[in-house]
Amino acid sequence: MAANDGDRAAARRRWLLWSGVLALVGLLLLVVGLTIADGATAWIEVTAAILLLVVSYALQYVARRETVYRPDDRR
Repeated sequence: MAANDGDRAAARRRWLLWSGVLALVGLLLLVVGLTIADGATAWIEVTAAILLLVVSYALQYVARRETVYRPDDRR
């Protein structure tokens, strides 16, 4: 494994770690927004939660695409 491959693997792990953190925060906000909060606060929390979950999904997609679709000479 070349040094560049190690850097790519580390970057992929960081992307997946941040993706997990964003997903957990998004789910927490979603639960709070749907159960505890009311009025405008609930809508703001639910909207923020949905945005965090979409960003989390996008980070996962980028990390997986980097792994699956990289050229064969780098595998």
